[in-house]
Amino acid sequence: MNAQALTAAAAHTFADPEQRLDALAELSQRLLAAARARGATQAEVSCSEDAGLSVNVRMGEVETVESTRDRGIGVTVYFGQRKGSASTADLREDSLESTVEQACAIARYTEDDPAAGLADAALMAREERDFDTWHPWLIDADRAIELALACESAGRGFDARIENSDGTSIGTGASIGVYANSHGFIGRERSTQHSLSCALIAGRGDQMQRDGWYTLGLAPDDMESAAAVGRKAAERTVSRLAPRQLATGDYPVLFAAESARSLIGHLISAVSGGNLYRRTSFLVDSVGQTLFPEWFSIRETPFLMRGLRSTAYDAEGVATRESSLVEGGVLQRYVLGSYSARKLGLSTTGNAGGVHNLHVAANAGDFDALVKQMGRGLLVTELMGQGVNGVTGDYSRGAAGFWVEGGEIQYPVDGITIAGNLRRMFAGIEAVGSDVDPRSHIRTGSILLGKMTVAGE
Repeated sequence: MNAQALTAAAAHTFADPEQRLDALAELSQRLLAAARARGATQAEVSCSEDAGLSVNVRMGEVETVESTRDRGIGVTVYFGQRKGSASTADLREDSLESTVEQACAIARYTEDDPAAGLADAALMAREERDFDTWHPWLIDADRAIELALACESAGRGFDARIENSDGTSIGTGASIGVYANSHGFIGRERSTQHSLSCALIAGRGDQMQRDGWYTLGLAPDDMESAAAVGRKAAERTVSRLAPRQLATGDYPVLFAAESARSLIGHLISAVSGGNLYRRTSFLVDSVGQTLFPEWFSIRETPFLMRGLRSTAYDAEGVATRESSLVEGGVLQRYVLGSYSARKLGLSTTGNAGGVHNLHVAANAGDFDALVKQMGRGLLVTELMGQGVNGVTGDYSRGAAGFWVEGGEIQYPVDGITIAGNLRRMFAGIEAVGSDVDPRSHIRTGSILLGKMTVAGE
């Protein structure tokens, strides 16, 4: 790469991330000192910087090229159990002083909240760890455009029935961040993430179908090639041509891996602190209950090398730990930060800010094996709408996919709705495949349910 291209590439990353982390760490200490000087009994500071490049092309033409650089500084203070927060993106001294003052002013006029405050000092992470999450992509805009065009071209040239495109996008980003609090904790993290996506349109008129594919990774080498993404997008698009409807009935349903992770997402939402203490979850008071078949397990693995959500500490500085969420079909714990834990009379699980790399254990073979195991039923490859009632667990979503007969995919289907109740759906899981989709921090293969209501014709 020549010097000019390297300069252009460096514009969407950090020339010296360690130096920037040092600067943010020093800034965090100044802000904590300013909060203490104003009488705050506790305080925490989050500082982040992000840089990125995104390119969009469509039908062989460049639509957008965008280089971004963002910064965020958040200050939270506690006066006893009164809390105030303020934020800025301005590093000028007067702006920083004003941010601290605004947070303190808010705290002085709020009511006491018994659950407010930093996480317990004894729970803070004690060591920094590297999870191999820093892999900048030194790609300039010209090369990004070239790859995006090659991806779209591979898709459009795959089949003559593909006559249009919904666009191809490349994105690359780098993030650095520091979290510090008045317990003396200072955490430093850096990560990168890159993606390439392609969406195509096949057919004409009211027979048109759209689908696509994408690849994602923390390192460029983790991604599929541009040609492979284009071809996969094309294969998926033409496979949806001439869809049929289904007769309404109860059928086995196989969620393809990219759709299956949404089922685990509904579980996480239902066992997360905010929904529990507000009692807006169908899984209130459910720890220790059998929710899944006895072979089913989910484990949180925050120390996974090059994991999408790997970290040694959560958003409050609490040390993360590897643990089971579901074991032997039984819910082992909730997903809590310190605030929700206090509201529930429990202890934080180190999940302030969310979960870290969930792994759903497989009990079956690959995707083809699951299709054969189902024999006859509906394969779901796309879900639409937000028809999930978190209070009751009732589930109803639009879907598209394929009808399976004799253990083989027969034809595409769309215009259908699948419905059930999440408690019964969890209990009715018959198999989890080994075909893990690596593009999410929820790592699961395809999931086969014994029966759901499918509303069609």
